Amino acid sequence: MKKRLHTPEGVRDIYNVECGKKLALESRLKKVFHLYGYHDIQTPTFEYFDVFREEIGTTPSRELYKFFDKEGNTLVLRPDITPSIARASATLFEEEELPIRLCYTGNTFINHSSYQGRPKETTQMGAELIGDDSVEADAEMLALVIESMLTIGLKEFQLSLGDVDFFQSLIEDACLDEEAKDRVCELISNHNYYGVEEFLDSIQVKRSSKEAFASLGELVGGVEVLAHARDIAPNSKGIMALKRLEKIYDTLKLYGVEKFITFDLSMTGTYGYYTGIIFQGYTFGTGDAIVKGGRYDHLLEKFGKQSPSIGFVIVVDELMNALIRQKIRIVYTRKNTIILYDEGRQKEAIALAKDLRRKAKNTEMIKKSKEKLLEEYVEYGREYYAGNLIYMKKNGEITMINLVTGDHKILGSKDKNAEN
Repeated sequence: MKKRLHTPEGVRDIYNVECGKKLALESRLKKVFHLYGYHDIQTPTFEYFDVFREEIGTTPSRELYKFFDKEGNTLVLRPDITPSIARASATLFEEEELPIRLCYTGNTFINHSSYQGRPKETTQMGAELIGDDSVEADAEMLALVIESMLTIGLKEFQLSLGDVDFFQSLIEDACLDEEAKDRVCELISNHNYYGVEEFLDSIQVKRSSKEAFASLGELVGGVEVLAHARDIAPNSKGIMALKRLEKIYDTLKLYGVEKFITFDLSMTGTYGYYTGIIFQGYTFGTGDAIVKGGRYDHLLEKFGKQSPSIGFVIVVDELMNALIRQKIRIVYTRKNTIILYDEGRQKEAIALAKDLRRKAKNTEMIKKSKEKLLEEYVEYGREYYAGNLIYMKKNGEITMINLVTGDHKILGSKDKNAEN
């Protein structure tokens, strides 16, 4: 007996109804992107290693899936789609001076440590606004995220909004080198403010800076936290970041979505290429953010074009988990018609199937086994979201069963006196 192969750790098969629901969810999200004027783009699943090199500020090299082509070039499976979009935009739209709106769907691959128990392949949907450094662009991105969530039926969620420049102003005022900065970021991302205080003590940072970092944990909440943050902003860079956040919030009021925004000035950013506002979306039923995004005004420069930009990704797998756990129905309208036919009715069954398909009705044909009861086929149809089952009997009778209500209807009989 041949050994059965299973999927590698961190990846899995998605099929039948679950796959259908996932595709339906992606389709609804894409419609919202298109409503905001975003255009589709597809980038390669693998790229040259340089697209994700360390100075880009994306996923660490140790977590990349690397391999070689025949010429000896190092290639990687993309861990993050934004650098690919930046690379493509710098090339394809090199001379374009007006803003470019792009959206995409694709899988990303990160070789997490096995003990983390996290998926190594995830589906992401995202939008990128290239060539616009305005407050209005920031607000549009956030409004697009919120409308996307509302469209799919998610009502209980929050977007946490911060600013890399505000956090960076504290780093600069404390005169932290790169190693110390990384350590502080790690501690704060784990909400270990006691550890931050201990570490800053150990490297003899001035008192005002220690107090500023210690207060970050309290700068989480409504728009009022921006006023409190002004008290610890050490320089003009921090003040300007707070003023921008206030303007973004005022613009979001025009969209009528400000109630979904909270501020978290302890946010340090998922990726090193973030330069301004950063945000993450959270809801019940998932342990990680369902949305991640931010401004990256210098990323395209790495590929030869100066162009301020902002974007976000929706982690589709996390979003699906949240919807299922919150018992929010993912609209999945696949309503196949099943044609079940007895021996001798194949010709009529094929003719009926062709007619239904010409009318754009999804139609599945099954020849009835003598060993199986009609009820087994009815249950099969319900399990796979069919709408109707048409049973073409050997005696010429045709019965339609509504698989939602259970109603039976005789459509006709070729020979009412025929024997089964």
